[in-house]
Parts: sequence; C-alpha cells; structure tokens
Amino acid sequence: MDTILDATQVTMDFGGLRAVNNVDMSIQEGEIVALIGPNGAGKTTFFNVITGVYKPTMGNVNITPPGKTTQNITGLKPNKITERGLARTFQNIRLFQNMTVLENVMIGRHCRMKAGIAGALFHDRKTMEEEQRVVEESYAILEKIGLEHAVNELAKNLPYGAQRRLEIARALATEPFLLLLDEPAAGMNPQETRDLDEMILRIRKTEKISILLIEHDMSLVMSISDRIYVMDYGLLIASGLPKEVKSDPAVIKAYLGEEFDA
Repeated sequence: MDTILDATQVTMDFGGLRAVNNVDMSIQEGEIVALIGPNGAGKTTFFNVITGVYKPTMGNVNITPPGKTTQNITGLKPNKITERGLARTFQNIRLFQNMTVLENVMIGRHCRMKAGIAGALFHDRKTMEEEQRVVEESYAILEKIGLEHAVNELAKNLPYGAQRRLEIARALATEPFLLLLDEPAAGMNPQETRDLDEMILRIRKTEKISILLIEHDMSLVMSISDRIYVMDYGLLIASGLPKEVKSDPAVIKAYLGEEFDA
C-alpha cells in the first residue's frame, strides 16, 4: 500500500505548553487508523495541525493523493487543505442549523465548483447546469448515508445521531481521499454507534477513502481500525495493530485501565 499521509516530528507549542511533542504518523491508502488517548493528550491539537487550523511549531505534514505527487501541506490554510483532499468533522457539531440537510451537503460541494464570480452574478447556463449537478450529487451522498428521507428538514430538527452523520456527509461532499473524524461516536447511544461503525466501514469500501479517527469508544476503535496510535501528554507512546495496542503495558497504564475489555 502507498503512504498517503506522512507527518514527521510534529510539535505544537502554546506559550510554555507543549501540546504535541515530536509526533510521527503515517497512513496508508485504504486504511482506517485510530488515534486514541486520554482527554488532554493532544489528539485534537494534532488533528488541527494536519488540517491547517494550527501551523506547527516544528515538523512537516506531507500528503500523496492517490495517483498524484507528494505535496507539503504544512501551514496551509484549512480551505487549501480541503481542496487538496483532506476533510474533517469536529468534536462539537458544526452544522448550519437553520439550513436544510441538502443545503448543508451542497455547501461541502462548494470547493469543487468551477463557476466564477461572473457566473454567480449573471447565472448563465453553465452555472445553472453546475448548480443542478451539485443538487444531484449532494442528494446521492445523502442516499449513501441514509438521510435522503430528511433532505428538506432543517439540520437542527434532526436527531443527534443523524446530525453526526450529516456532518460526515458534508465532509464527503468535498471529495476527500482522507477523512478525519474527531470523536464521531461522542454522545451516541449503542444503536447509533453500531450504525456509525457500519457506515465508516461502508464508506471505506464504496468510496475508496482512507480514514483517521479520534475516538473514546474502544469497542468501535478495536472493531474497525487497521492500526492504532496512542498519545499521552502530547507524546506518541504506542502504535500498532489493535491486539498489540490493547496489550501494551504503557497504553494500559495511561488510558485503557487494568480491566480494559474490548
């Protein structure tokens, strides 16, 4: 498998606090990789570096989209990183609550639209045709994640689990090769978590997308991950296959607990 993301010596300081300390991570094409660790370990900060929210104090982030050459995306703005094929969700839902389900997904398609300012102003035929394609493509994404029945509902009226899935749909609309999910199962009930588990595996299979997720639900992590990285106090303390990480003494001490049972 080819490496699609290679982060080396990533370090992030906030004043005198080192939130991420010299972290290396790689992701191969087609993998589902989990990043776990206790609260405050630096996981979301690492995500924010990868996706351009923060410029790292030190280190580099390189991507190699399938079929393309390697690119250094260190310090690029989030919209530029999205254009290069990385998309993410957040711990806290960030939908446009007073827009419809379909409109939320259409916003995700914006970075792939070709219409310029003139097209938007004069609404020529080419622009109208593109807008119609965006509607059709957005609806097709909703069908894939099981939200087509709610296409005209306001996002704020969806059940919590459906709002989580809508965030993933909006991220998919940007056509990523790597999808980053920040605690996608947070706040979900057991059935919603099982549905999410199935959906992530389906996305990987049908859309040929690699996935990096932060998650505290260890049953989900152990059941769908190909590899796992573990952080504690900003440091990478372990990595490997789920069965290797599960039995690592440093991981058990830092996070999983002596009685961990996935």
